[in-house]
Amino acid sequence: MPITRDEVAHLARLSRLALSEPELDHFAGQLDVIIGAVARVQEVAADGIPPMTHAVPVINVFRADVEVPCLPQDVVLSQAPAAEQGRFRVPRILAED
Repeated sequence: MPITRDEVAHLARLSRLALSEPELDHFAGQLDVIIGAVARVQEVAADGIPPMTHAVPVINVFRADVEVPCLPQDVVLSQAPAAEQGRFRVPRILAED
């Protein structure tokens, strides 16, 4: 059953959309196509098929979580362009108000 122009006007009022007369006719045709496509999808025999988000299985590959020692602070800071009080020194980006 195709969607009517009056139904589109009703939806537009509910959505608080101001649609012109040509827009109502245009959107009625577009909504009819969308509703038809949804109806075709619902006709598919899907009994026993679980819902899924991907067409193929998605498997994450993780490496083993191995704890390794960190670099010493003096070695890390020796590679920095600027350091101060044991930390990286960076330019101020916020003005003081």
